Amino acid sequence: MTATGHAPPPPPAPRAPAGAGRLRRVRERVRDRGGGEPSGHRALIGQLRPQRAGLLTGTLLGLLGSLLALAQPLAAKRLVDDLGGGRPAVGWILLLGGLVLAGAVLAAAGQYVLERTAEAVVHTARRRLTARLLRLRVPAVERAEPGDLISRATSDTTVLRQVATQSVASAVVGSLALVATVVMMGLLDPVLLGVTLGALGLVAAAVAAAAPRIGRATRQAQEAVGAMGAALERVLGAFRTVKASGAERQETARLHRAADDARRAGVRAAGWEAVAATAGSVAVQVAFLVVLGVGGARVASGATDVSTLVAFLLYLFSLAPRVHQLVDCVGRFQAGTAAAARIREVERMPAEQVDAPGRTRTTGPAAVVFDRVGFAYRAGLPPVHRGVSFTVPARGMTAFVGPSGAGKTTVFSLIERFHEPDTGRILLDGRDLRDWPLAELRAAIGYVEQDAPVLAGTLRENLLFGAPDATARQIGDVLRRTRLDGLAARLPHGLDTPVGHRGDRLSGGERQRIAIARALLREPRLLLLDEATAHLDAANEAALRETVVEAARSTTVLVVAHRLSTVTTADRIVVMEDGRVRAVGTHAELLAADSLYRELAATQFLPPSPGTAA
Repeated sequence: MTATGHAPPPPPAPRAPAGAGRLRRVRERVRDRGGGEPSGHRALIGQLRPQRAGLLTGTLLGLLGSLLALAQPLAAKRLVDDLGGGRPAVGWILLLGGLVLAGAVLAAAGQYVLERTAEAVVHTARRRLTARLLRLRVPAVERAEPGDLISRATSDTTVLRQVATQSVASAVVGSLALVATVVMMGLLDPVLLGVTLGALGLVAAAVAAAAPRIGRATRQAQEAVGAMGAALERVLGAFRTVKASGAERQETARLHRAADDARRAGVRAAGWEAVAATAGSVAVQVAFLVVLGVGGARVASGATDVSTLVAFLLYLFSLAPRVHQLVDCVGRFQAGTAAAARIREVERMPAEQVDAPGRTRTTGPAAVVFDRVGFAYRAGLPPVHRGVSFTVPARGMTAFVGPSGAGKTTVFSLIERFHEPDTGRILLDGRDLRDWPLAELRAAIGYVEQDAPVLAGTLRENLLFGAPDATARQIGDVLRRTRLDGLAARLPHGLDTPVGHRGDRLSGGERQRIAIARALLREPRLLLLDEATAHLDAANEAALRETVVEAARSTTVLVVAHRLSTVTTADRIVVMEDGRVRAVGTHAELLAADSLYRELAATQFLPPSPGTAA
């Protein structure tokens, strides 16, 4: 239990450097929910399928260019024959030049179409993945590493671009061109073709042996990059703490270990790719030397002529880049399947149902009922709520107090449906929360979290974050109520002044008042304030207390507080202890009737109410 008034998920178990342990646990949870490790090949096909028209067009253009290239050795053969026979060869020269030019144009057009299609593949994947990330259920995100999720949306999607242009399409074009080249070589000289195929068999054996190892090493490399992103996000998220603790050296060492893991995995993948590429290069060179020797002997014996040998060698020269291309495609395809599988893992994580808010918004304060609610953050852990029951009528202020870890903030998490109760039910206006569309439910709630997050951007953008249609008059009114009008006047560009990353250009109290203003601007039916005045000085706390009291006249306000001075005027106070409701009453009633509340009040030097024992 923490000092925040609730029981958060338990701390993670010790993990391997750079977050590898957590990444492994994420994959295990995905398999538990989704029925096994996602197939990389199926996942990759799923990513490419929406752009199949562009892939097909680019592939066909590239194939046409390759077919024109196949005609060039035949034209060269006729050119040699005519030159050897003393016949004019201008026509063949022009034809050969035309074939080269047309083939280049078609190849360039095909490459452009493929590159454009690849950008569309990445764009679609990123849009789909980022939309999915923002719809993930809170528990799923809490158990994941943010840096790794970011890596999947940025680094892994970039890999898909290379796959679309340099793997799938190149493999198709290269394979067909290879087959066509072999056919043409067979028509020219079957004996020399047999020699060439023997060399190609060596390439196939090397690639077959290396491909699975390339795939495993590539997957490990991409996971290591994700782990490095998680480690870096961890440091940057607590940058001042790292500086104040003098922990730069140890955190640098942690990041270096993550980088070393990525390097080792990348080197393993590169090593196996080099084995396959070297085998291909050696095989082609051996084939060339053998063909040259055997072909020379056949020319000398009269079994074939010089022009046929020249054409065959030209085909062999064109075969070499095709072999290298296919070997390279194997490595890139393995990287693509690994990236697609990692993206697919995120797409299989549990997400909230997407729904649009209703056209008509219910107005007026909301009533809340907890009916024997039981809840634990994870199966097998002690429950945070044990049969919690209370009723909050519409309008007025209800405060939740109690020792740290009593389950107070968890009340808010359950109302917002960040988590679902294990037992019991929660009613809003007499309707089970599970029957409310999420968008409609959250549109009725204004929530100020304990750490009062402020996003990078301007002050205006932060205020309008939950109410983009608010008018200038509404903004001005909320600024005055939260005592932010002075801040807006002091800033160099007023409301349009950037507040820095996570509001680091503001004080803690200013960030908290911005969070409160943001919630009030939504004009919620239910306002949830979790330690909303924890970072305020006495003057601003008193002013905000008056603002909350004023808001409670027209809406329902729920407050979690450790400082009882902020809630002594509440209409009712719910005292929680060990996940249960211990007592409910006003400040005076609880001072008289509940020993725990009296103890809390005494430790904060609150004077007893008239008529109660000191």
